[in-house]
Amino acid sequence: MTSETTDPPADTAALAALVDLATPFAVRTAVALRLPELVRDGHTTTAALARASNADPDALHRLLRHLVSVGLFAEPTPGEHALTPVSRALLDERNALLRSWLDAAGPGLKMDLAYGGMLHAVRTGRSSYGAVHGTDFWSDYRVDEQLRLFFGATMAGFAWQTGPEVAAGYDWSGVSSVLDVGGGTGALLEAVLTAHPHLTGAVLDLPEVRPEAEEFIAGAGLGERAEFLGGSFLEQLPRGYQVLLVSRVLTDWPDEDATRILRRCADAVTEDGRVVVVEVLAGEEHAKNNSSFDLQSLTLLGGRERRPEDFDALAAAAGLVRRDRRDGANGLVVLEYARG
Repeated sequence: MTSETTDPPADTAALAALVDLATPFAVRTAVALRLPELVRDGHTTTAALARASNADPDALHRLLRHLVSVGLFAEPTPGEHALTPVSRALLDERNALLRSWLDAAGPGLKMDLAYGGMLHAVRTGRSSYGAVHGTDFWSDYRVDEQLRLFFGATMAGFAWQTGPEVAAGYDWSGVSSVLDVGGGTGALLEAVLTAHPHLTGAVLDLPEVRPEAEEFIAGAGLGERAEFLGGSFLEQLPRGYQVLLVSRVLTDWPDEDATRILRRCADAVTEDGRVVVVEVLAGEEHAKNNSSFDLQSLTLLGGRERRPEDFDALAAAAGLVRRDRRDGANGLVVLEYARG
């Protein structure tokens, strides 16, 4: 009796690719070791890369062999490495946030490890971060400075992408004061106030954010027109602001908490004021490039992606009625609500 070696069925190979855990961790390790930058700068042999990255030569050889097989690097001749379109994309400064997230030595890995508790999240409908790390994300955020600064920088990056459009696309002419609810260091508020010098405003976030927020506000030259307010949007909000901005906040929370946030806004906004919800909706391009975002929202924070009508339902439960909707580029939507 003889045995024959055959290739696995195509479906089995596809399944193996779906459950491969080595590749994402290998890519994160390459980013942490700065291998794309080192190859770009001329350290192309395994030995040279090992010296420059302070890595074990044999272990690095094994890592590089896998990264070549998945297309992060090329190996034009044995032991010589080159960039590929994939690694060049990783070095593109437009992907700086992604590169930072993929650094195995940074907080992005800690956040993504919440996926390990996905079974808990799917069974309960709640974040699995606590099941994995022993404390919920926001509690960890308050005590882990590296995590807080990283998450804040990530959210500021999103705000810089949408801020100019929000500043230009919304009618700020009849507004005098703005409160950016859960606005981190104030990147969105800065975009709005810079474009409209008649406005004054404040950014509200957890008290731990104060040092970097005040530094950012002062650096933007807005010290006379903006301030940081420490607090929680789950509790009573400061009153007297005509517009309350809630930008990319509600996606981080389940329906019950998202409604509570909007109810706090409804209670605080002036009688003739507006609550303006800014979100980036899932579309074809979004789904193609980041189809796992909804699962990331669930596992990391217990949140979810929503459609405009879903936000309307949350707002109605909080005593708000939609007055306007403006759609922007790349899924941006600005929903304006008033007291019912």
